[in-house]
Amino acid sequence: MDQNRQGLEVDRNYDAFVRMLGSILTGHRDQLALMREGQIVGFYTTPAEANRAGVDMFEDQIFSIQEVTDEPIDLGFWSHVASH
Repeated sequence: MDQNRQGLEVDRNYDAFVRMLGSILTGHRDQLALMREGQIVGFYTTPAEANRAGVDMFEDQIFSIQEVTDEPIDLGFWSHVASH
């Protein structure tokens, strides 16, 4: 996996996520948003579910995960998913 490309993807997704948060918070609070190319591609209950979906959907492993909460947070490993 290209670490530089992954970093750029995480940054782009986070910026998009912050802008979308107000419109998704009510319907998806405490879920995890799987993101790719600045778009939410799915919502999941656990980090493991979101990660598995990302691995299955994206062969290049370039995606990120954000928790839908009142205060967006960096999920550490989960928002910088390592290749498996």
